Amino acid sequence: MEAANRGAIQDEIRFVARAEGCSPEALMRRVAKGAVVILKVPFGEGSEALGIGEGLRIKVNTNVGTCSDLVDTDLELQKAKLAVSLGSDTIMDLSTAGDLDGIRRSLLHSLRVPLGTVPIYQAAIDSIERRGSIVDMDEDYILDVIERHGKDGVAFMTLHSGITRSIVEHLKGQPRVTGIVSRGGSFLTAWIFHNGKENPLYSQFEYILELAKKYDFCLSLGDALRPGCLADASDHLQTEELYTIGRLVERARKAGVQAMVEGPGHMPLNQIAANVILEKAVCKGAPYYLLGPLVTDLGAPYDHIVAAIGSAVAGMAGADFLCVVTSAEHLGFPMLEDIRHGVVAAKLAAHALDIVRIGENAMELDLRMAKARARLDWDEQIRLSIDPERAKKVHMAVPTKTGACSMCGPYCTYKILARYLGTDQVMTEKCL
Repeated sequence: MEAANRGAIQDEIRFVARAEGCSPEALMRRVAKGAVVILKVPFGEGSEALGIGEGLRIKVNTNVGTCSDLVDTDLELQKAKLAVSLGSDTIMDLSTAGDLDGIRRSLLHSLRVPLGTVPIYQAAIDSIERRGSIVDMDEDYILDVIERHGKDGVAFMTLHSGITRSIVEHLKGQPRVTGIVSRGGSFLTAWIFHNGKENPLYSQFEYILELAKKYDFCLSLGDALRPGCLADASDHLQTEELYTIGRLVERARKAGVQAMVEGPGHMPLNQIAANVILEKAVCKGAPYYLLGPLVTDLGAPYDHIVAAIGSAVAGMAGADFLCVVTSAEHLGFPMLEDIRHGVVAAKLAAHALDIVRIGENAMELDLRMAKARARLDWDEQIRLSIDPERAKKVHMAVPTKTGACSMCGPYCTYKILARYLGTDQVMTEKCL
């Protein structure tokens, strides 16, 4: 960001500009004003990077990571690689059990996409092992964990710096149906209440900025007070935290540090656009990274669909970065098939938005798919589909000798009209 402010076009900006089809100069200006962040690719070749923000393709992140009931590093690597194969632009490691350093480093060395983390998770889990309790976390140790992640090559970190002592005091007088649903937010709130002190991620923000500059990672300012149900959406706690985050974004920019902002959560359809517009205004155009929003609380085990609906609405209002919600959301630990469902749903929402946001260039594949359908080219249709493996299984489930799909068979519209429209399809006698 500092280089962009000086008018210098670094290799990473040129790399992203080529990938996005925009001029390096225009991209540099967006980076300089904080409307675009550039994430590094760990151990990539040369200047590989990913851009998120104004005027760029909508990006998708997938969360992986162990839990206390299942520690399997190989499984998490499989999930991450599956997500990337389906088009996930980034991966986040949310591990809370096992060798946390080892898992993170395995992901970093195995992937060619930016990796994000939530350092407060490791600080809290380590505190339980070292001191017996989350609320006994040592402030310096939290900062040490952030530095460790930075040294390892993490591209972006979720930091819940916006939840302050004064805001959490309001929790007592502002009862919520679901309270705090952010895991990191709950860790920090318990720590604040127990110790009677300010959130270290807020009080030590200047030092965190120094670490971000030193190790070149992007801040992803977490929404610890995101609504966990429709009834809690757009309340005073959520908006008060957002205004605090807006001030932190300004501090980050003055320090030459990249920052994006994380958003809700659960939210009715008619509140989504207003919330995105508010974030863009309060945070002066900072890229907006959304979990959903989920537009109903009844979606499990189809919350990946619920999230895709909310993501499409949010993207139309200006959101930039979508976090995958899996079909296991609210129910349990996601497995490989849950990851598949979640990534596909998020990528479909992102692509639908790119058609509007980017225009004809984004619709090129759709046109190729349409032409393949018109000529009944099944190999090409399957290759172009969002999930070729599943597309092939569905197509082959009920075999047909007609050359069409088994739904229409000999009554395929393309075959029936081929002779009259002058297309290449051969009309069978059975269709006459």
